[in-house]
Amino acid sequence: MGKLIVKKFGGTSVADAERIEAVADNIESEINAGNKVTVVLSAMGDSTDDLIKLAKEINPEPDLREYDALVSTGEQISVALLAIALLKRGIKGKSYTAYQLGIKTNSSHSRARILDVEVSKIISELNEGVVPVITGFQGMNESGDITTLGRGGSDTTGVALAAALDADECQIYTDVEGIFTTDPRVYGKARLLKQVSFEEMLELSSSGAKVLQLRAVEYASKFNLPIRVLSSFNEGEGTLVQEEKNIMERPIVSGISSIDTEAKLTIRGVPDIPGVAAKILSPISDAGIEVDVIVQNIGADNTTDFTFTVNEDDTKQAEEILKKTSTTLGGGLIDVDDDIAKISIVGRGMRAHAGVASKMFQALAKSEINISMITTSEIKISVVIKKSEMTKAVAALHDAFDLDKELDE
Repeated sequence: MGKLIVKKFGGTSVADAERIEAVADNIESEINAGNKVTVVLSAMGDSTDDLIKLAKEINPEPDLREYDALVSTGEQISVALLAIALLKRGIKGKSYTAYQLGIKTNSSHSRARILDVEVSKIISELNEGVVPVITGFQGMNESGDITTLGRGGSDTTGVALAAALDADECQIYTDVEGIFTTDPRVYGKARLLKQVSFEEMLELSSSGAKVLQLRAVEYASKFNLPIRVLSSFNEGEGTLVQEEKNIMERPIVSGISSIDTEAKLTIRGVPDIPGVAAKILSPISDAGIEVDVIVQNIGADNTTDFTFTVNEDDTKQAEEILKKTSTTLGGGLIDVDDDIAKISIVGRGMRAHAGVASKMFQALAKSEINISMITTSEIKISVVIKKSEMTKAVAALHDAFDLDKELDE
């Protein structure tokens, strides 16, 4: 009996007619192997970026409802073209928009979250031998408006559909061969990982690894749905992301993530009173801005300096909110620093090994890299450093923890 597989292809995988034909060949092979396939596509190449640029040429702060209506059009092109390619091969491909199928989201335009996935239509089509080809990255809210899920949202669409369909596996095709110990473009000694746990992938994604969207990993973990990350350009088994109990190896550090697209904001001299952190961060959260690293320093005069990081795209809005908060609390100046990078080491084995943090800090000190912020979890340690030192820091840590070597070497 064949498997049910959901395949998601990213923008580089469908960048032109040649790549779309290659995707159609991939699906044909799967059908010939006796499996049922549902496909989720991103927009072709950089077309979404081009649409965003066009919108911002007209208005740097476009209305978000219309923004979503615009940027969602890219996926409609790619799914129609793939359906045409499948039909040419005698395969019953049929394109669908996410809102035709009833992928329901909340109303947070440009960063919506999936609330429900209706799959009865898809199941009916699969039973008729159809390959549904579905737009990723989007859905509709309760008012029937088109919404989009944010950068990398097609990953979440693919995983959500796979979970709702009770698929055997969700395959995410991209322009890299899988999950590496670190970004190969940052450090050439990066090694492909055969498998990684949901917990580790959650930490890597939340810390800057761009291969899988964080919400997609959250969804897969919740439903215990294996994800396999594969290359559209090269043969290989890729990386399997699955629950920890199915993974035998337990390295101390599995990978290093790095990101240089955040900014650090500090509000100085606010009263050191109970609830001050909530008063600072609640307006930020209410604006839909995600906060990352947080540090609170206590002063000698019963005041505190409160520092946190956000995505650089949210910096201006966060700064304006902080200025209002500072006025309300009687605080002082707002400092903004976008010359930062965040480096994180992640590994399940950190739970059972002492000295990981000191080894990390020693490696950075040896490379004369200064740390401005530190945050930790059970299986992750993150530091904020100068942006110009990111590549050097990744190399130092990768070498310090011997991540270029297999565990059994």
